[in-house]
Amino acid sequence: MSYLATGIAFRQIAMSFRVSKTSVSYIVIEVCQAIWTTLRDVHMRRPSITDFENTADAFYNKWNFPNCIGSIDGKHIRVKYPKNSGSMYYNYKHFFSIVLLAIVDANYRFMLIDIGAYGKDSDGDVLHNSKIYHRIEKGTLKVPNTKLLPNTTNMPPFVFIGDEAFPLREHLLRPFPKKQLGDEDKSYYNYRLSRARMTVECAFGIAASKFRILQKSIETKIENADHIVKAICILHNVIIDLEKNQVDLKTIETENEISSTNYLDSIRGGRQDQH
Repeated sequence: MSYLATGIAFRQIAMSFRVSKTSVSYIVIEVCQAIWTTLRDVHMRRPSITDFENTADAFYNKWNFPNCIGSIDGKHIRVKYPKNSGSMYYNYKHFFSIVLLAIVDANYRFMLIDIGAYGKDSDGDVLHNSKIYHRIEKGTLKVPNTKLLPNTTNMPPFVFIGDEAFPLREHLLRPFPKKQLGDEDKSYYNYRLSRARMTVECAFGIAASKFRILQKSIETKIENADHIVKAICILHNVIIDLEKNQVDLKTIETENEISSTNYLDSIRGGRQDQH
């Protein structure tokens, strides 16, 4: 049989097994659900007290921020306009979205995620309505007790760190407002917090660069978009866990076109890092 005849034969076989778009969409979502349920207990299990303590050690050793058990932020995930939703999913950036709320460790891994909040909600509202917040409030998410700060007698609690969009709580630190930055120590605290907090920004950047669907609108139902994003977060962790190497900030910036220099300089007012 000639190459042409063979090609025609294979094409006819493929045409006979053509799968409809509806079937493909069902398959994709089922695969995403399987990825999540199969891998979450290995690559994104609920953190224990020991896990949080190890995370705090890593943040101090790598980012010079003590007692930090995670960096928190929200990312707007583009979606197509959900029918009959009004402006619920329309965000301040002027597109429709759901919000991925994530807590990230010192090595850019997702520790906890909550996906599906309305795009119109602020980061503070997203946090307050999230399962993560409710677990912390109810005590079902075990957070370590207080620990001495290095070279001091102060015994503060362990904390998550976020940007100025988040409220100040017992277990959540945010930067000082700009109008209060006359004090040099406060400015340096803001620099240190913002530098450590960039781990969550880098995690979002890495995920978006590897899974390009996050760079455009997800053309599916909201509930299906939730499954897709959850699968992406798990696969992001799988890649980091399998690589087994510590990637420095410069490598992350180079590979994912993330630039922190100007941002950090604006936080610290041009002051050079002394550590």
